[in-house]
Amino acid sequence: IFYYVILTSSSRTLGNTFYFCKALIISVYFFVGHTGFEPVTSALSRRHSEPTELMTQKDSKINKLVLITLCLYFHTMIYYSRDDIDNLDKIFRLNMINSCTGFKSANLLATKSTNGNTNVAVFSSITHLGSNPPLIGFILRPTTVPRDTYKNIKDTGVFTVNHITKNQVEDAHHTSAKYSSDISEFDKTELEEEYLDNFHAPYVKNCNVKLGCKFLEEYYIKENDTLMLVSEIMHIYIIDNKIQEKDGWLNLQTAKSVTINGLDGYLSAKLINRFPYARPKKS
Repeated sequence: IFYYVILTSSSRTLGNTFYFCKALIISVYFFVGHTGFEPVTSALSRRHSEPTELMTQKDSKINKLVLITLCLYFHTMIYYSRDDIDNLDKIFRLNMINSCTGFKSANLLATKSTNGNTNVAVFSSITHLGSNPPLIGFILRPTTVPRDTYKNIKDTGVFTVNHITKNQVEDAHHTSAKYSSDISEFDKTELEEEYLDNFHAPYVKNCNVKLGCKFLEEYYIKENDTLMLVSEIMHIYIIDNKIQEKDGWLNLQTAKSVTINGLDGYLSAKLINRFPYARPKKS
């Protein structure tokens, strides 16, 4: 019964009868193996023949190995149809959809209001749009509720992007908490403001890669009522020249920049390799 419950839990979630039946069959096999049940012919043979008993023990080990292999095979893949996705629990769906697209950039986006109140928030949607001119984009959730970051950017036209490092992940994540506009997340964490070259918006101290950006344009996405903000990189600060290679490439592992898995998972990046510009293979 224990195996049956465990093995069918995922199948029931999917509502897939085919996988449910597979799980049932495997569960019966495990039940047979763990209760010591064996065919009558094997039991009779074991009474009269020692070699048969040895063969039975060997076959039993093989059968268990086969069953374990079957179990792993049948339950390594999970499938969700579009209807399944719609019927998922809200938090479960939120976590899955935010994870299934892959690792995301982990940045602290800092702004300052016209009244001088600072704001810093974690963003995982900041992405490269082009290098000439140097453009980035990021997504803002619906502005039906107050968004300090959005308001400050629209009022002042500037903001900073700061790579989150391993030692900052806990404080960085806390910036996603909802504070009123008169409370700065800098005051509620160990994160520190840093001002460079008279730029209006603060940078985040101890971040090894920092960008000073100028807002250019926003685009409304009607499908989910969000905004995409396009901005230009005006300033780049790299804290250590060891981070940048001779060809301009930034080694983000050396920079200790982290990445985000889903909404709340932070990971350290490890370089596998760099490859030259890909060209078609010759026949």
